[in-house]
Amino acid sequence: MDHAHAYEHPHQQVLQMHEHSVEIADEMHSHAGHSDHGAMVADFRRRFWLCLALTPPVLLLSPMIQHGLGLGDVLRFRGNGLVLFAFSTVVYVYGGRPFLTGFLSELRNREPGMMTLIAVAISVAYFYSAAVTFGLQGVSFYWELVTLIGVMLLGHWLEMRSVIGASRALEGLVRLLPDTALKLDAQGNMQEVPANALQPGDRVLIRPGAKVPVDGAVAEGESSFNEAMLTGESLPVSKKPGDFVIGGALNGSGAVTIEVKATGEKTYLSQVIEIVKQAQASRSRTQDVANRAAGWLTYVALIAGFGSLGFWLLAGQTYEFAIQRMVTVMVIACPHALGLAVPLVVAFSTTLSARNGLLIRDRAAFERARDLTAAVFDKTGTLTEGRFGVSDIAVVADADEAEELRFAASAESQSEHPIAQGIVAAAKERGIAVPPPASVRNIAGEGIVAVVEGQEVRVVSPGYLTRLGRTIGDPRLRELESQGKTVVILLRAGEPRALFALADIVRPESREAVAQLKRLGISPIMLTGDAEGVAKAVSAELGIDEYIAEVLPDQKAAKIKQLRDRGLRVAMIGDGVNDAPALVEADLGVAIGAGTDVAVESADVVLVRNDPRDVAAILGLSRATYAKIVQNLIWATAYNAVAIPMAAGITFGTGFTMTPAVGAALMSASTLIVAVNAQLLRFYRNKD
Repeated sequence: MDHAHAYEHPHQQVLQMHEHSVEIADEMHSHAGHSDHGAMVADFRRRFWLCLALTPPVLLLSPMIQHGLGLGDVLRFRGNGLVLFAFSTVVYVYGGRPFLTGFLSELRNREPGMMTLIAVAISVAYFYSAAVTFGLQGVSFYWELVTLIGVMLLGHWLEMRSVIGASRALEGLVRLLPDTALKLDAQGNMQEVPANALQPGDRVLIRPGAKVPVDGAVAEGESSFNEAMLTGESLPVSKKPGDFVIGGALNGSGAVTIEVKATGEKTYLSQVIEIVKQAQASRSRTQDVANRAAGWLTYVALIAGFGSLGFWLLAGQTYEFAIQRMVTVMVIACPHALGLAVPLVVAFSTTLSARNGLLIRDRAAFERARDLTAAVFDKTGTLTEGRFGVSDIAVVADADEAEELRFAASAESQSEHPIAQGIVAAAKERGIAVPPPASVRNIAGEGIVAVVEGQEVRVVSPGYLTRLGRTIGDPRLRELESQGKTVVILLRAGEPRALFALADIVRPESREAVAQLKRLGISPIMLTGDAEGVAKAVSAELGIDEYIAEVLPDQKAAKIKQLRDRGLRVAMIGDGVNDAPALVEADLGVAIGAGTDVAVESADVVLVRNDPRDVAAILGLSRATYAKIVQNLIWATAYNAVAIPMAAGITFGTGFTMTPAVGAALMSASTLIVAVNAQLLRFYRNKD
């Protein structure tokens, strides 16, 4: 494989992932007769609105509705039945087409399900009603036909919108890479070339603020690189000649030249893409409960319908009576309630969650969240703010903390280094006025020296003093360093005045989030690439009993799999690109909203407010949603179990025979009960 072609591989993977997502959508909704998921959603939407527009006139022209409203004399006119037939034919042909083609697909695959039942129901209602219009004695059911098709189109439209767009996740990854690079020739001349034309051994100039186009090693210059979007590391990483840089990383303030080491599928980013792709492809495909119930209902309705037709004919009843029994069975088995049982609850659940800062992307995973036993948090950017800040200040006995912070912030105020920015930010947060420094000078790699209000002020590393032969006997220095924190020392007039410990700032909401999960019986676990000391300190601060430290970015998904192999049902909460495979591998992937696009697109749920406490809200809402779905499914199936035998004529000897009109009314009542029960979800409040 040539290198240019290899570099194009991520884009090929995007296309493959798009095809995979379409296959999933087609498998879930093969009845729609479309090859593109987005087009399928738009098509159902168009059909729904047209059918909705035709529904009022069909209702008003239907004799049963006219009689019920007492408007028969007002609305009935010559040719009323033909107009009703024409409108209903449009709805049946145009609105019902996805279900009819889906029925043919299920028939070819020998897997009758929801589409078969809907197709049989609307076809029986339509053709029986048409026969009545043109002379058969009986009652037409055009109103039932159009409302059934409208409700089914709405339900499937809502359902398909929840299918995950897997291809966008990989597109988000690819967008991290620049399209062009500044290639240097042997004479040092610079030329802008397509990034996919680079080959190992080429030298590339990375300007300040630019992204690295491919994996490579620093050949000349020094700079810091922000790899947070790739590794989740909160601090920019300093790189010097010989150090490895990752394609997609953002260069800091220094210009460097790198030597290309890997392109195409061998780059770190391409490997992350492949992990996401494999995790997506290996996911279990949960079969919808409503479809399984509809499959059984299909057989029951078909057997009961045609069985009742044959039985009553053999029993000597008239053809009209027998066909009415069959029509009543088919009409009462119309899956209004069953079709709405899941999508309607999901619609209310989605609205409710959005109001609480949650965006549900994968319905099936969200529903599975009710059974979670462990919540794995990525540390950087999730439990922490992802920024370097002052966590501790230790001053000498006679020093004032605010005063020492003022001197340190002044000395660091003109520096772009993360430590300097953290100290300055700490002073601003406390409302401390920072005086301008004079004669600022960097101490290469070890600190800064400045004159502040006539005093020499130094902010330096402990190693700087050690090399000068000075030791810091303060035990707090070792204690802070043992927690994995970066410590700098403030000297004024040559004497140590304060220790500043800097670390990734823990979100104030994280402690409450951990406590909420414990109350729910969920075990919080922290997953981080940081050192053991950092992980231990943060876990202790938050009350997390289990943590996994020093995890390389490409190992996170494997760690999630290991937890699942232990029998845990796992939610993964993260925000970085490196979290994407783990988000997909988990039973529930939850992304912090401020995270990168790929993390959001790979997740099942997005936390818009960057508040880890919303994880508990997700679990509570998931349990409430599932309870409503189960209640609706139980009602829809139990209703059919009772009503279908009655429709078939089991009560004939008692003097009561259910007519098609009564069956339709009962079916509508069942639908209303399901709809009202779904709306009760509006009153859900998270108690934790």
